[in-house]
Amino acid sequence: MKNINVFYDEIQVLWSLSLKVSKGELVTVIGPNGAGKTTLLKTISGLLIPKNGEILFLNEKINGLSPYKIVRKGIIQVPEGRRLFPYMSVIENLEMGAYTISESKKKENLEFVFNLFPILKERKNQLAVTLSGGEQQMLAIARALMSSPKLLMLDEPSLGLAPKLVIKIFETINFLKENGITILLIEQNIRNALSLADKAYVLENGKIVLQGTGKEILENNYVKTAYLGI
Repeated sequence: MKNINVFYDEIQVLWSLSLKVSKGELVTVIGPNGAGKTTLLKTISGLLIPKNGEILFLNEKINGLSPYKIVRKGIIQVPEGRRLFPYMSVIENLEMGAYTISESKKKENLEFVFNLFPILKERKNQLAVTLSGGEQQMLAIARALMSSPKLLMLDEPSLGLAPKLVIKIFETINFLKENGITILLIEQNIRNALSLADKAYVLENGKIVLQGTGKEILENNYVKTAYLGI
């Protein structure tokens, strides 16, 4: 992203924002509520169109493309709040995530996500609405993985989960990173997110105020005071 400015009507939300995610990296964006983190992901996904600046993916400009075209290029978002199809079964939700890929790849990816989340295989015929919060988050991530993403964007994946499930979600994110999946992570569980991150940005009031490696941002005195209460 290069010098992106995004507005909601007349209200500017992102200001001259630039960031980079390299292949195989896990990049984390942290910041307070209302900083523009979800807006950032929606802009990459094509749900919002920046007023100026450009978004390049694999050296191709994508801002201005329809969201479904951006999905076909391999950019997949797991939205905050999961946004499952509640009255469809687990397997139907997973199949919805696989509409851009071949039937043989679909079978391969289904096996991968069932190995990653065995509970989903056990519950494959249950309606999504009947799953626990943690299981729903697993399903949301699994649905995204069904499309073989080149860039996986996660918006607050640990939000509202019990501590044990938070650990499971971060273990999963680390596993995906180690398996070469490029990840852009928005997360308010800052210590865990920064511990995994290759690179991190701090977003406040729509502007990047700090950037560095995950370790550098975790050890930054401002971040310690403002975000970790140290």
